[in-house]
Amino acid sequence: MPKASEIKKHAAIEYNNRVMIVKDIERSVPQGRAGGSLYRMRMYDVVNGAKVDETFKADEMLNLADLVRRPVMFSYIDGDEYVFMDEEDYTPYSLNKSTIEEQALFVSEDTKGLLAVIVEGAPVSIDLPSSVELVITETSPSMKGASASARTKPATLTTGLVVQVPEHISTGDKIRINTDEKKFMGRAE
Repeated sequence: MPKASEIKKHAAIEYNNRVMIVKDIERSVPQGRAGGSLYRMRMYDVVNGAKVDETFKADEMLNLADLVRRPVMFSYIDGDEYVFMDEEDYTPYSLNKSTIEEQALFVSEDTKGLLAVIVEGAPVSIDLPSSVELVITETSPSMKGASASARTKPATLTTGLVVQVPEHISTGDKIRINTDEKKFMGRAE
């Protein structure tokens, strides 16, 4: 059983007899407390999607839920459902767009390293690799000699994600994006 301070984003925990996925964690250290950090977690029920905000003390013990992460690849979009295919046994997993809204910005047909989070046999989330490669669909024209400057410009990617890129990058370039920080890392090989 981990302490609240050891829980990471996208972890599944048991809370009030329900399985919850941790979407966001804020750490705070209230003044006047003797070394007592508080962890405010925004969690979502895996069954009905209900949002719960709860604060835990750093040394409070939490139960991890029984979950499995399976390697998947993005298959297609069916209305509001994103369909992923298990890479080992070809089981299709459907996730509603609202459930994976943040992760969907990094998912394209050739995204590698995706993991489906399965709780009690049902898919509840997608874990992203640390970086993905996406193609720029729209940005202002590149400037000759701009590679030496540190100025950036917005670029829209195939998934709709907008990131800041150096001025020498142009439309059609394939770039690497850090999925945690939503930042440009460099051109893709």
